[in-house]
Amino acid sequence: MRSFNVAVVGATGAVGEELFRVLEEYNFPISKLVPLASSRSAGSKIEYKNKEYTVLELTPTCFEENEVEIAFFSAGGSVSAEFAKYAVEAGAVVIDNTSHFRMDKNVPLVVPEVNPEDIELWKQTGIIANPNCSTIQMVLSLKPLDELYGIKRVDVSTYQAVSGAGKKGMEELVKQMQDFFAFKLDETEINAFAHQIALNVIPQIDVAQENGFTKEEMKMVKETQKIMHKELQVAATCVRVPVLRSHSESITVTFEDDVVVDVEEVREALARFENVEVIDDLKSNAYPMPIIATDTDITYVGRIRKDVYASNVVHYFNVADQVRVGAATNAVRIALKWIELESDI
Repeated sequence: MRSFNVAVVGATGAVGEELFRVLEEYNFPISKLVPLASSRSAGSKIEYKNKEYTVLELTPTCFEENEVEIAFFSAGGSVSAEFAKYAVEAGAVVIDNTSHFRMDKNVPLVVPEVNPEDIELWKQTGIIANPNCSTIQMVLSLKPLDELYGIKRVDVSTYQAVSGAGKKGMEELVKQMQDFFAFKLDETEINAFAHQIALNVIPQIDVAQENGFTKEEMKMVKETQKIMHKELQVAATCVRVPVLRSHSESITVTFEDDVVVDVEEVREALARFENVEVIDDLKSNAYPMPIIATDTDITYVGRIRKDVYASNVVHYFNVADQVRVGAATNAVRIALKWIELESDI
């Protein structure tokens, strides 16, 4: 495998920092690493494989000047909207972690374990989109079940960690908890979220839509349908919880009407699927939790049970590290699959 000139846009952000960790752990074939960020962060240092790199300023010409071949974008939708075209024009493939390109009909939206064949569509725009973090871990569990029985409907409630809002979300939870133990919670600052997050749950992530759902919830609906190439009925309720890292999801899957769910078949299908692990022994208090998933590249599934009333319905709990599985690791896996496909041509 030959090595590549790789740029990371948003090098100093939470996902950017995680990207460097994942690239190193996966021994990604890099010949030249180009960390990029805004003028505010340019000049700061990042470390990769025990070597220090200076963060460069993101400019329209930086991709061409550094002969970038693979560009990871993790600096926000407005940055991708403005600068991704310059990376493409310089000959790079862009793997975009923001929501900006996800629903563009000409841009593939990819979870490599689920729809790797879509990567080949990258040549239409030069861009591959990374899905929403909650969508990624959900479709990783839905795909084997759809292959097993055929899914008709999905109802999901998420329990999303504050790191989904970046460093500022994590810092706010920590500061509010410090204020709580100092008996100053009534004076605490609220900036990252609409309400106090410490000792609370907030049943809103992103802005309200006309249909009563939020933008985050509708992302899960539309992205799931695009990734799975199927007009699934999907209803989501997205909730922010006072957990630092790793999202959880309570998922109800309704299969085709004639299906009679066999829970053991469901467990086996999930356990066989790539990068999914079943932890499901309620009597022994064994099930997925954020502290199990954090800093791993696995989507964990448990609490699997057949519905009490409908034979074609199954319920389960799903947990994954959304900074890794839901962002950095999925992006790196896309890049590795892209390299594999390109080398076969």
